[in-house]
Amino acid sequence: MGKPSLESVIQYWFDEMKPKYWFVCNAHIDANITARFGTLYEKLAAMKPAVSTAPVDTLARIIVLDQFPRNMFRNTHRAFATDALALALSKAGLEAGQDKGLTLTQKAFFYMPFMHSENADDQERSLMLFSIPGLEDNYRFAIAHKAVIDRFGRYPHRNAALGRASTAKEEQFLQEPDSAF
Repeated sequence: MGKPSLESVIQYWFDEMKPKYWFVCNAHIDANITARFGTLYEKLAAMKPAVSTAPVDTLARIIVLDQFPRNMFRNTHRAFATDALALALSKAGLEAGQDKGLTLTQKAFFYMPFMHSENADDQERSLMLFSIPGLEDNYRFAIAHKAVIDRFGRYPHRNAALGRASTAKEEQFLQEPDSAF
């Protein structure tokens, strides 16, 4: 297997990976992503976030910094360690209009760092971004994510991984079905 490239990220995520596996807990997929893209993740995590001239390369960087850590470092603080970098890339890419030429599915992942943010303003922007026709399923998830941030100011399901104490209300919430994303 050669050195991973931004192009290989796009090929893997959108061509090789079946959409039904994008958001599931699967040890085989987690190990595969780690083996194939772990070195690229470490390289990008150590760099200052900068958009590429090619929008699809910016998208690849966002996926590496936002999606892949959730697989590579599942249930640990590192799963969220590069969220701010991914969000900075998404914001800069949007400012440059880089989402305009992407497919709807690609746009969803370009916008995903807003949904993953624990910032209320980012959640508002997430709703706006996912409100475009064709992203209705993502929009429903954006509403659900925003509701959790509005209620708690953070994602309680991250507390254990991030070493945060949960409040009694958060503990109660975490017992509810579908409380974790």
